[in-house]
Amino acid sequence: MAAKGGGAAATGFVVFAGAMLMVTGLVNVFEGFVALFSDKRLVITREHLIIVGVTGWGWTILIFGILLIAVGIGLLTAQTWARIGAIVLVCLHAVSQVAWLGAYPVWSLLMITLDVVVLFALTARWTDVRRELGGMDGSSWSGQEAADLTAAERRRPPLS
Repeated sequence: MAAKGGGAAATGFVVFAGAMLMVTGLVNVFEGFVALFSDKRLVITREHLIIVGVTGWGWTILIFGILLIAVGIGLLTAQTWARIGAIVLVCLHAVSQVAWLGAYPVWSLLMITLDVVVLFALTARWTDVRRELGGMDGSSWSGQEAADLTAAERRRPPLS
């Protein structure tokens, strides 16, 4: 069992991660709607006039934004599925930012840094977070969960 102060810090990190995922999801949803409503882009170069349709990109970013909002809400309710889904989505986001590094270097580096912070928040002390946010305590364990404790955990002296 962790010290009393550790759980609050872990809970704060997960609340931060959930809030950041929800904000990022809202921005993606907004950008997706903009791409869907204004689905033609005009690019002018020295030799060419290029018209690009962005409908597919709009749908992709809209769905990605909805998924980010869903896992953000799930994180705030301490759901394990949301944690796993958020880790996968944040990893995909970080990889996609590497592709944009040449076009938007500062923005991409900031997004990769934010993704690393969110990944840390999602992977550190999850049991403390579930206890703090989800209302779990030792009395709510089933008999099977108590039986699953290893012998080393049973011999550990209680913290005072």
